[in-house]
Amino acid sequence: MGEKAIQVADLTRDFGSFRAVDNVTFEVGRGEIFGFLGPNGAGKSTTIRMLTGHLLPTSGSGTVAGLDIIRDHRRIKSQIGYMSQRFSLYEDLTVEENLTFFGGVYGLPRKRLRERSAALLELVGLTERRRELARHLALGLRQRLGLAAAVLHEPAILFLDEPTSGVDPISRRNFWDLIYAMAERQVTVLVTTHYLDEDEFCDRLGLIHQGRLIALGTPRELKEAMPEQILVVYPDRLAEALELARTLPAVMDAAVFGDSLHLTTSSLAAAESALREACAARQITLRRLGRNPPTLEDAFISLVTRHRRG
Repeated sequence: MGEKAIQVADLTRDFGSFRAVDNVTFEVGRGEIFGFLGPNGAGKSTTIRMLTGHLLPTSGSGTVAGLDIIRDHRRIKSQIGYMSQRFSLYEDLTVEENLTFFGGVYGLPRKRLRERSAALLELVGLTERRRELARHLALGLRQRLGLAAAVLHEPAILFLDEPTSGVDPISRRNFWDLIYAMAERQVTVLVTTHYLDEDEFCDRLGLIHQGRLIALGTPRELKEAMPEQILVVYPDRLAEALELARTLPAVMDAAVFGDSLHLTTSSLAAAESALREACAARQITLRRLGRNPPTLEDAFISLVTRHRRG
């Protein structure tokens, strides 16, 4: 497999006249955690389905674990692990029985299955609950069990499609600790998520919008590449100040962050001057103003906005 676990060139998928994935090109290194970031309908899940052998591309090429995604698409499924937010566990089976079932699907020898099940139950913290029915587990624990089942056969590459959707913040963080443990064992992880704080945990990110890969880099690189600046404002009448800020030519975008506004601008001085004048006319008090380094969310909004305009 070399150093590249996944390689994709000009990957495209059409559904009739609709282009879901449009000439996507990227590669993922061995042991890397690569995140797909994008809104609903951007093409993330469709791309994963092509990489996992569940869907053939309309055009383009790619390899996963050294296997061609077109010619070897059936063989790919045995070389990878896959998990989504709707991972199919059998609710009437116990935790241990679920792993036994999936071990049989993967064709693991009985001795190896016992060894792997014991090791993974310890890793995901379910050893003491191994005889409990899956339907009695909380969602966060079910996702841990789903992850254990997905890596039972020791795949070199793991695909996680929004695996923590609906899971509470503590369980999400625990789940990411497990992902890091996989990566330390040189398992390559490709993950999609709606949670921008989770994307900060990835080694690199690919931002997909309307089927196109519009940005690629580390979280830090994506934030540093943002040409706009962020003016943080704490007004006494938040909603009214938001509507007012959106009318100012010097403000490119305005959004609420807690009890403050984040204003995106190409000129901090011009935006601050215009905002002060407009708020004074409306008798809106600005308790504090300051400059913030851009967050990943700021970078995401900036990149998508520029793509829509361009």
